[in-house]
Amino acid sequence: MQHIQFIHTILYVNDQQLSTEFYTKLFRQNPELNVPGMTEFQLAKNFKLGLMPNKGIAKILADKTPHPDKGNGIPRCELYLYVENIEWEYTNAITAGAQLISEIKDRDWGDKVCYFADLDGHIIAFAEK
Repeated sequence: MQHIQFIHTILYVNDQQLSTEFYTKLFRQNPELNVPGMTEFQLAKNFKLGLMPNKGIAKILADKTPHPDKGNGIPRCELYLYVENIEWEYTNAITAGAQLISEIKDRDWGDKVCYFADLDGHIIAFAEK
């Protein structure tokens, strides 16, 4: 029995509205939730991606960690997404305004992968087995 039943990953973003527009284009779907302080995209049956403004999480973290604004533009995470058609996702990411990091290539771990960065420097990888 798996004890983790659902995965909700939250990216801290500088501008929630701009990031929401970017990810709406990238995922070709509207967010399931879009309120001040949180945007959520249901990407798979057991996976949701959230976007939270840096200032929102900073209130929760208080002075326990550096302010998230200090990390903008620095890769802080990677979304590694297995897809059905990597060429389609590659073209769509370019159209959505993602920054190309690496073209589609066969990688030595057996996947075909391309890499992009979002508006905050988070890395997005589209992969096929």
